[in-house]
Amino acid sequence: MKLSIDRLCKELIENCENFENTAIIGLQPRGAHFSDILMTRLLQLSGVKHIHHGKLDITFHRDDFRTRNELIQANSTEINFLVENKKVILVDDVLYTGRSVRAGLDALLAFGRPSKVELLTLIDRRFSRDLPIEANYIGKKTDTFAGQKVLVKWAKTIEESEVTLYTPKNKK
Repeated sequence: MKLSIDRLCKELIENCENFENTAIIGLQPRGAHFSDILMTRLLQLSGVKHIHHGKLDITFHRDDFRTRNELIQANSTEINFLVENKKVILVDDVLYTGRSVRAGLDALLAFGRPSKVELLTLIDRRFSRDLPIEANYIGKKTDTFAGQKVLVKWAKTIEESEVTLYTPKNKK
């Protein structure tokens, strides 16, 4: 995982120059955690002192939030800057159907109109999109069968973190 994160950071450094007009925004909750890890490593590798970084809650922008039976708990949004005319890198841990990213695009507009939006994901579950969304920066690609899940387990260190592909057992 560390190798993938370092490669993603180097791609960002190459494409964003000094990050002066770039913002990195993690989609709550799991993409926000990943964006924290990414930012720490990015600042180490780039030598840049400051990069706009935020966390975006997409709960009430999802197209399925009213179809759930349980009470929905929103996450916090932490964006203390406008994205107007900035290049925004949306960050999520796993790209699956594309619906979370679509919700993130909707939620992002409350903070201004970015000049460009790109997507960075640690895991791209190819061949499973419901929407025509594609990542610009990808840590790893994986092919999965219907019913399989991808879980990113974050530990105290990147070296101890892992990605697991599994098939849940049917509940009776």
